[in-house]
Amino acid sequence: MSGRFFLDTNIFAYAFDATAPAKAKKAAQLIRRAADTGEGIISFQVVQEFFSVAFRRFPQPMSVAEAEQYLITVLRPLLAVHSSPAIYFEALRIAEKHRMSWYDSLIVAAALQGQCEKLYSEDFQHGRKIDGLRIENPFA
Repeated sequence: MSGRFFLDTNIFAYAFDATAPAKAKKAAQLIRRAADTGEGIISFQVVQEFFSVAFRRFPQPMSVAEAEQYLITVLRPLLAVHSSPAIYFEALRIAEKHRMSWYDSLIVAAALQGQCEKLYSEDFQHGRKIDGLRIENPFA
């Protein structure tokens, strides 16, 4: 493994959350670190989930123009893991072995495929290791 890390969707959502300024600050720092170092990555799923949240759940929904700009400047440079049959098979294995939901297992499979050491998310058990991948809640 390398020094690579994976950012889950909630990191990007919190970067826009004015009601949780401490989480927003930490999320923005992680995203900046990912972009500045080239060590942080995301998958196709993170992009899809983020825009679903940004269009429907933000107090001020993101416009299409804002979404296009965010995709170009922030998300696309981090996008390293794309949909493939291999990732689906790995996610199925992870879901069964670790008793995870389908979408959580896809995130873990993407982080593993991206050869990440850490997965930053608040949706998993902090400190848990899955096949050499360490889960870390940056807000804990």
